[in-house]
Amino acid sequence: MDEPNRPTVTPDDVRRVARLGRLSLGEDELGPFAEQLGAVLAYFGQLDELDVAEVEPLFHPSDHHSVTRPDEPGDTLPPSAALGNAPRRRDGFFEVPKVLDSGGSA
Repeated sequence: MDEPNRPTVTPDDVRRVARLGRLSLGEDELGPFAEQLGAVLAYFGQLDELDVAEVEPLFHPSDHHSVTRPDEPGDTLPPSAALGNAPRRRDGFFEVPKVLDSGGSA
């Protein structure tokens, strides 16, 4: 039974999301994942109900600054490891779909 204001997530929705994430799910997993995804979306719906009109936007919730290592050259991955999970590759490079037409300026 659906909770009030709980989004309905169907097994087809889960299939679509799994395909986008390149995940392989069995038919027996679709129902539980649909239920869990619906619960997550319902929680985000609760967050939408909060009145944040008077809340100052924050860049970061604490005064701590990111501590990172220096960006220094080091060993790189061999091409076979870097391209190991690439869905498409050509001549040792990632192959990606064309997203811009060639006629005009940026």
